[in-house]
Amino acid sequence: MTHTPIAAGGCQCGKVRYALSVAPQRSHVCHCRMCQRATGGLFAALAGAPRADFAWTKGEPAVFASSSLARRAYCRDCGTPLSFSYNRPDSHFYITIGSLDDPEAAPIERQFGVESRISWVRFCPDIPEEKTGDSPQAAAFLAEMRSNQG
Repeated sequence: MTHTPIAAGGCQCGKVRYALSVAPQRSHVCHCRMCQRATGGLFAALAGAPRADFAWTKGEPAVFASSSLARRAYCRDCGTPLSFSYNRPDSHFYITIGSLDDPEAAPIERQFGVESRISWVRFCPDIPEEKTGDSPQAAAFLAEMRSNQG
């Protein structure tokens, strides 16, 4: 990251911190089973930035390759889920919205993986929804995925 931080966040215990030099972008929630298991929640809430506009500023997170296509970072001391990123240099780097110092700065714009949404979850009904692999490009990309979750 080469610019002035615009947004920042970190884990519960404060040992891992990050900064974005742009406002959070592409804010969304993902209801897919992989995101549910990775966060231990009903969905993952994520906001992104181009990789060049993201930096870890304190500590080093632990990283788990949740699939052959993506990695998830978390604090090895307190367990806070911190990020999600595809293994592609051209893709955005996503941080968990709840780990931002100001989560209000990242209102969600889309919901993904809605085919796995828990039946009793009623969440942001006016936010556009998309099933996993709806587009031909997404389906082709995801066809290569191998899950590393148990």
